[in-house]
Amino acid sequence: MSLTSAISRSKPKPVRKHRLATRMELKRQLKDQQAQTASAFGQLIGAADTIAILEADLADVRAKRAEAEQVVVCLAADLDERTAERDQALADVAALRAQLAPYLAADANANAITVPTAERDTTAFEDQATAPIDVRELQARFTAGPVVSLRYSPQAADPTHIPAPAA
Repeated sequence: MSLTSAISRSKPKPVRKHRLATRMELKRQLKDQQAQTASAFGQLIGAADTIAILEADLADVRAKRAEAEQVVVCLAADLDERTAERDQALADVAALRAQLAPYLAADANANAITVPTAERDTTAFEDQATAPIDVRELQARFTAGPVVSLRYSPQAADPTHIPAPAA
């Protein structure tokens, strides 16, 4: 097979349609790129505006920070002065209390309230002084054997009854 016969058998390519499609495609791509460029340019301008605003804010913040640092330094110096004054005042108060102590003691002794010692009147029966109860005898009785319930016994009615020791 020769080269000329292979060429003649193949279909001719539509050159014009391909070129037209390519031109249309290129125009569409160009319009898309122009739109993207315009969008990017708008974003660039917006970013530049934002950067300018942020730089102005940064300058304001730096100025306020410097002012705040100056205020802190002034307040620290004022606090140190006030602390020294307070310490001096506390020392003066302690010295004055030491000087005033003898006068306060003398005044307290001169104006002391004295009350005679109280004595309890035990003449009435209900005001009799109590003494400890000797429970040794009770302990001896109850250690001798088991405690028996008197619940049902006739002596249960008498609360003063103490059972006899077990022999």
